[in-house]
Amino acid sequence: MGGNDLEEKKSSGSKELLLKLGIPFVAVLAALLIGAGVIAFIGVDPWIAYKSLFMGSLSNVNSMAETLVKTTPLIFTALSYAFAARCGLVNLGAEGQLYAGAIFSTTLAIYLTGLPMIIHLPVAISAGFIGGGLWGLLAGWLKVRFGASEVITTIMLNYIAVHFLSFLVTGPMIEPPGNFPQTPQAQLSAILPKIVPGTRLHLGFIIALLAILFYYFFLWKTTTGYETRVVGLNPTAAEYAGINPTKNALLAMFIAGGFAGLAGTSEILGIQLRMFQAFSPGYGFDGIAVALLGGGTPVGILIAGILFGILRSGANMMQMLARVPIAIIYIIQAFVIIFVISSGYFTKAYNKRKLEKQAREGGTNNGNTDIDS
Repeated sequence: MGGNDLEEKKSSGSKELLLKLGIPFVAVLAALLIGAGVIAFIGVDPWIAYKSLFMGSLSNVNSMAETLVKTTPLIFTALSYAFAARCGLVNLGAEGQLYAGAIFSTTLAIYLTGLPMIIHLPVAISAGFIGGGLWGLLAGWLKVRFGASEVITTIMLNYIAVHFLSFLVTGPMIEPPGNFPQTPQAQLSAILPKIVPGTRLHLGFIIALLAILFYYFFLWKTTTGYETRVVGLNPTAAEYAGINPTKNALLAMFIAGGFAGLAGTSEILGIQLRMFQAFSPGYGFDGIAVALLGGGTPVGILIAGILFGILRSGANMMQMLARVPIAIIYIIQAFVIIFVISSGYFTKAYNKRKLEKQAREGGTNNGNTDIDS
């Protein structure tokens, strides 16, 4: 009897793993098929279009490096959304936190002079994390202090950060003599060094990988991370267990904002080297899609980030060779999001059938809640 139970548990675990792995794969495949249909509708061979897309993103060292350049800020913003989600919060403010981080890091990168790179660069990077973290913390404080929905406040703070940066680059921080709305270039000692010669791939990608490791170890290997996940699952139960939901919410929003701040820092100090208006093509919002596609897991976020990096990196080549508008890429990304979100229905249906089967067989889960997923 015990052997049968063990076999059933193994079978159930295999089905759940297959479901978790299959949903993102099916979502991407379905989105690509719909994209192919749209491409065919405008009179272009989908095979040629997708071939040029992957040629532009994976055909040589430079294209692969460019893919990872596009992947870097997506990883940071995906971690921002996923970290907050683990605490039961919806952080739609990664775009604003990205801009806040860029403002903090660029200010120190420009005006803090006379320091060696070994000091100046870490200071600028840390400033970017703190700037984004404080912007996220503001939304968290508004929630715990006044009960303001973080969905609304983070969206509103996006606009404030974007327009404040526009004010800075057209006023107080404009590069003399003031002909262009941009800041002076960052000091050489604060620029992220290239890690692959002859390409634009910079140290920010390594920092993004370290951020993924931090995300994993903090949430699954520390007491504070465990408390954060418990609060995300059931804040009332967490409070009865002696966990402070307010403290965890504030910490989660600060770290989430810090991740997004690093996205802005890596884009400015690694690629643009100076601030200007609308320097982000929407990395903060694309990060939400990456986090959803990756299931909020460290490996999933990395893989999903690379996938979206491939789409962004190869879009220009697809437009040049196949005459397919870049807007097709955004259509594909949109359908990925739609399919991943709608897959929640099938997951709930599967879990419901599983519970009904356990009830019929007299099984019970002893009230345990899986907080390791």
